[in-house]
Amino acid sequence: MRLPRRQFLRLASTAAALATAASPHARAQAYPTRPIKLVVPFPPGGAFDALARPWVERMKPLIGTVIVENIGGGGASLGAAAVARATADGYTLLLGGTLPHVNEALLKRVPLYDPVKDLDPILALAASSFCIPVHPAVPAATLAEFVAYANANRGKVSYGHSGIGSLNHLIGERFKLLAGMPELLAVPYRGVGVSLNDLVGGQVPMIVAALTAQMVELHRTGRLRVLAVTSPARLAAAPELPTTAEAGFGGLVAAMSLGLLAPAGTPAPIVAQLAEASRTALAEPAYRALLVAGGFEPIVDSDPDKFRASLAADVALWAPVVASLGLKID
Repeated sequence: MRLPRRQFLRLASTAAALATAASPHARAQAYPTRPIKLVVPFPPGGAFDALARPWVERMKPLIGTVIVENIGGGGASLGAAAVARATADGYTLLLGGTLPHVNEALLKRVPLYDPVKDLDPILALAASSFCIPVHPAVPAATLAEFVAYANANRGKVSYGHSGIGSLNHLIGERFKLLAGMPELLAVPYRGVGVSLNDLVGGQVPMIVAALTAQMVELHRTGRLRVLAVTSPARLAAAPELPTTAEAGFGGLVAAMSLGLLAPAGTPAPIVAQLAEASRTALAEPAYRALLVAGGFEPIVDSDPDKFRASLAADVALWAPVVASLGLKID
């Protein structure tokens, strides 16, 4: 029996709609249909926030609205764990990388999540180095002079970092070992922005922090003094700053990657779409120049597999350092 044309068209339309709704690929093609949340696992301020804000702006014409949510605490663990537990639909992302992976994989007695099993890498956006700034009142213009000052005031000098187990903390403790100043007191903060405020205000004499445009500006205006950067070579954004290797501390050469991750099981087409949008943004010379000016090194050829491999290499690199320091959290 032949159906009336109107009824036939209605049935055909319904079948097509059901097929589209049932197809994961079709659902991914419609992504996104609402704002995406990007979790920054630190309070506002610091390298993660400095990278997140420009990326969000670049995404508007490419994939739509992205909202930054800062969830600090636990050396990035709280924010990363929140993303690991989120629905794997592409609407909750993490700006993570070396620091959260190393923290959770190597330093936690009771991890809040498994960084390998619970998060899917999307791509790395940039690499960032660290720096050692002091308050202007500290009588030191070099790392060697700071070591002499700290040793002359044993038990009275401290340094701030962005959380127990953070790379900032590991670098600070490594510096203590290399310099032979075990009495240098470590003061943990909930993020670099908070420790930086205390450094500028004179509440703490030195911190270890990722180098950002804000840090360079504060150095150039005399509100703090950067003694050295941990990059292998001097940075294009601040060529006046010596490296730790130049200062005689080759064991402090270190960098971290920062990039996007999603809850494990996020559909592959969504991961690919986010990676492609980010690579499109990184292909823009003005965006790359902005990152370089902020102290970052753009990573223009990353993808999920490359980012996953680099994170695994970071954990392997820091494992012996963590073991030698005997650090464990909780």
